[in-house]
Amino acid sequence: MTRVDAPSARPAWLYAFFGLYVVAVYSFGPEWIQAPASALIMIAGLVAFHVGPRRNLDPADRTPWRLILVGSYAFVLASLIRVIWPATVADPPSALTLIPDGIVVPAYLCLGYALAVMLRRRRAADDDPARVDAILVGLAAAFLLWTLLIGPAVTSSLLSPVQVVDAIFPIIDAVLLVMVAQLILAGGARTPSLWLLIVASIAMFAADLLFCLRDVQLLNVPQQVVDALFLVMFVLLAASALHPSTRALVEPQRVTVRDLGPLRLTVIGLVVVVPTVISSLIPTGNLTNDLVRSGLCVLIVLGTLARVVRANNSRVRAERATRRRATHDALTDLPNRELLSETVTRWADRAIAEHLEISLLFIDLDRFKMINDHWGHQVGDELLCKVAGRLGEQVRAEDVVARIGGDEFVIALASPSHLRLAESLADRLLIELAHPFELSVGDVAISASIGLAKSTGGAHALELIRDADTAMNKAKGSGRNTYAMFDTSLREKVRDRVKLEQALRGAVERNELEVHFQPIIDLPTEELDGFEALMRWTSPELGFVSPMEFIPVAEETGMIEEMGTWLLRESVRQLQSWIESRGPDARPLHVSVNVAVRQLRNGSLVTVVDEILRETGLPPEALWLEITESGVMEDIESALLTLNALHALGVTLCIDDFGTGYSSLSYLHRLPVGIVKIDRSFINDIGQTGANEPIVRAVLAMTHAMGHRVVAEGVETETQRDWLRAQGCDLVQGWFYGKADRPANLKHWIERTVAA
Repeated sequence: MTRVDAPSARPAWLYAFFGLYVVAVYSFGPEWIQAPASALIMIAGLVAFHVGPRRNLDPADRTPWRLILVGSYAFVLASLIRVIWPATVADPPSALTLIPDGIVVPAYLCLGYALAVMLRRRRAADDDPARVDAILVGLAAAFLLWTLLIGPAVTSSLLSPVQVVDAIFPIIDAVLLVMVAQLILAGGARTPSLWLLIVASIAMFAADLLFCLRDVQLLNVPQQVVDALFLVMFVLLAASALHPSTRALVEPQRVTVRDLGPLRLTVIGLVVVVPTVISSLIPTGNLTNDLVRSGLCVLIVLGTLARVVRANNSRVRAERATRRRATHDALTDLPNRELLSETVTRWADRAIAEHLEISLLFIDLDRFKMINDHWGHQVGDELLCKVAGRLGEQVRAEDVVARIGGDEFVIALASPSHLRLAESLADRLLIELAHPFELSVGDVAISASIGLAKSTGGAHALELIRDADTAMNKAKGSGRNTYAMFDTSLREKVRDRVKLEQALRGAVERNELEVHFQPIIDLPTEELDGFEALMRWTSPELGFVSPMEFIPVAEETGMIEEMGTWLLRESVRQLQSWIESRGPDARPLHVSVNVAVRQLRNGSLVTVVDEILRETGLPPEALWLEITESGVMEDIESALLTLNALHALGVTLCIDDFGTGYSSLSYLHRLPVGIVKIDRSFINDIGQTGANEPIVRAVLAMTHAMGHRVVAEGVETETQRDWLRAQGCDLVQGWFYGKADRPANLKHWIERTVAA
């Protein structure tokens, strides 16, 4: 559980400072103050063991400290018995000494179990070298204890059974040290609470060791020193419980296997060297002593070898993991582009000799962006994983399914060319991917476009992927949810498109663009009402390029935003110039400018239009902005915000190519438009009892009923004009009146001085 407001660490440090100060008073003060100082430390410690876990931990995380609290009460009880019953601490020790010792043993067991719970909660990795390092530390401690304490105690006929039992306590401490060593050597946060716990364990080990050395008369250590070390252990252990970082002792930690640092290397070196030196310097004893010492030395050497082997294995595993991360997709665990390229290259090396055909299926999910936009990227990732699983179910074991980015997958297979496995797989995948996917938000249906490219070994892997990608784009252009085969003509188209795109970049700065204007005529009066501004591009390298070719490229690459702003500014300036030249009594004119979908989505369009109108002084109603049905319907709510803001400026809005898209009365009623333009495809056969005449009549009646004016595009004959006039059409444009042309060639229209 994560806490927003972490408790302060000040109480823990104040308690530690106060406790160590009292220990110093106990150690260096008069004899009469020792008992009250000892009692004060124990009482304060028990309070800290009660308060600290409640303050810093959730109830479920307090188990280790509950165990330590029970052990602490046992330590305090044993101390009280020794004070109240002096015979239990008689020198030399008697059988009564076993009474407090029998109470202390459960305390050690509680502490050991608490450390085990902490280790389990922190969840060290199975291959964490800290485990071997901790065992080495324990073996070294066991060797020292046996050589300096237990061995002499066991082999000496002068020691009492009680003294032999007392020699067991350092062995328990050694086990606890192994557990504490693993806590610090393992990865994870090395917090103040952990360090306090470690130093407390070392103080306890030192106290037990000095007590036993004194007990077997190997070292003359005052009892006061031993007791002071036990009190230090009590103070630091309680301070660890009080410190807020104690929760890191019971929370999962991220284990990081690091290279051997200087300190860790020194410890391992001492573990090996010290027993060897001691074995050489201390005289040998009886056979049992020698066997135990030799056995411990062998275990230390074997442990060191195990450490080296485990470290090498960890490095190998880490290298494999690094390699897998570099060659596999993190989300789906499929091979990525790099591994796919390596595999295809390997197949290509033997394709000719084995008469193999390498096939690549480039799979792109249709309208995947809508999934992310509607449900969020988490659901999108969920869908990608489901798709990866479904693709894997449809291929052979020797085939490769890769994710090379976004919603793009590639399946690579090698087979004899006559089997047509790739085509069969493509058909099967289209069917399988069309089945709804069960996601956390419910069943989601998608489709896919697939490009298929083949090679008999001559093509480079990246070229084959590129060709399959090109074929996939052809499939998308064919209406999606299908597959397309690559052929060399597609490569030529891609090359031409790239060439066109590169030439188009910078066309605005190089003044390569022009604005041509096509007259729009008021049909009842046959007078000029305005112009539609159309962008034209003549490239020094490519010559004249049709708008049907460069406009889609500009929209796909985003260049249309800069080019559209340029068109808007140039069109408004030209119209304002014409208006000024005609005089104030002339009929008002307008200019109609197309707005691309990208411009409509860009929040800056309203600002740009406002700035241009202010710069030129053109009346807002003289500017018509044409928007397509499909552009609005892609995101109607966002489009409405922009269109309403433009309408508020006074600009006239037009629906372009009406009838070719949604043609919905419900959305047309919501849009703040004033003009509807009927697409030229409906005008071709009117006046000749054509099939589109009822549609045009319906559009005219509908839009007039809603208060909109209608412009008919593509009027090329007198018959078409007369029929539209008879049906009440408001405005027309087309080659019957004139094609789009440069401003200099339109003077005959501008110089008509018809009064308003």
